[in-house]
Amino acid sequence: MAIRKIVMYPAEVLEKKCRPVEKFDKKLAKLLDDMYDTMIEHDGVGLAAPQIGIDEQIAIVDIDDESGTIEMINPRIINISGEQTGPEGCLSFPDLFGEVTRPNYVKIEAFNRKGKKYTLEAEEFLARAIQHEIDHLNGVLFTSKVSRYLEEDELKGVESE
Repeated sequence: MAIRKIVMYPAEVLEKKCRPVEKFDKKLAKLLDDMYDTMIEHDGVGLAAPQIGIDEQIAIVDIDDESGTIEMINPRIINISGEQTGPEGCLSFPDLFGEVTRPNYVKIEAFNRKGKKYTLEAEEFLARAIQHEIDHLNGVLFTSKVSRYLEEDELKGVESE
């Protein structure tokens, strides 16, 4: 496995809609493994391919709960409901955190590393992390959804995505 370099804002790749993955092969599996190692190395709970300079619809989330590592390839949100507001950060914006409102529930459809389609439902923090990463794949940055930026004393326990 390899630790990849995190792309920082204002890199162009962070604000463009990524292209769908078409080949589910060993190269994709290695990329997913590298993305996981990179996310862990940088203390993140999610990472999208554009954050390491790759223009493809690939993202991972691991909030360190019973859900484990969720690999999302060509993900699509098919249902949302409710509302939650909370702090968010991003590995591509070090030391920047903001309060963001998102749906509390999300249902997605995506593919795993072997090309098998699956659906997943999530609530609360997991739903927030999944939506944050899918936004990355569509060139949408969390900064466009911030209602207010947070000060250092408000950040106890906040994870970056």
